[in-house]
Amino acid sequence: FQRLEQLNAIGVALSRETDIGRLLEAILVAAKSITNADGGTLYRVTDERTLKFEIMRNDTLGIALGGTTAAAIPYAPIALYDEAGVPVTTMVAAYAVHHDTPVNIVDAYCAEGFDFSGTRSFDATTGYRSRSFLTVPMKDHEGAIIGVLQLLNAKDRTTGVVGAFSDADLHLGESLASQAAIALTNRLLINRLESLFGSFIGLIDAAIDDKWPYTSGDGGRVP
Repeated sequence: FQRLEQLNAIGVALSRETDIGRLLEAILVAAKSITNADGGTLYRVTDERTLKFEIMRNDTLGIALGGTTAAAIPYAPIALYDEAGVPVTTMVAAYAVHHDTPVNIVDAYCAEGFDFSGTRSFDATTGYRSRSFLTVPMKDHEGAIIGVLQLLNAKDRTTGVVGAFSDADLHLGESLASQAAIALTNRLLINRLESLFGSFIGLIDAAIDDKWPYTSGDGGRVP
């Protein structure tokens, strides 16, 4: 019940955020909190048909990249299609997009059908042990997938031991991803409308200046 109340509070907070960077960060931080995950990544689907790293967090390693940190994420986007146009399904985040389904992995080192070589390389470099993954697609109000929310290493709230994400975590993750996608879509739409309105005002200014050259420039100064 407390987690459901937390989910409702998160939804209200997301709807009030106006900055895209802070909104994306709030989504991931909220997801980590509600599932007690040690780390996570938020991807956005690009026009180039890739998944771009937007936010990365890992509490154990002290990693905070993207969002309000202004620290760039040094990883190339994940391709959703190969050079022949075939969907890439070996990467778990891409798989979630193509199959429109969440993926709950108990242990990445034992998972079959997915390429976790990048994860193993990361662990070998940092000394970390990536174990459980919960990957959830983010869909907007029209059903289009606009991003992916991926959580890492679910921790027991009492002992801190890393284990699998529960079914409750999965359902809460889906609910949060849905709320987050709608909040993000609304904010992007508002930003585009504001840009369109600014362009419209600029067009009117130019038309007025052309018609009345004696007051040229007033159209730009008055707004």
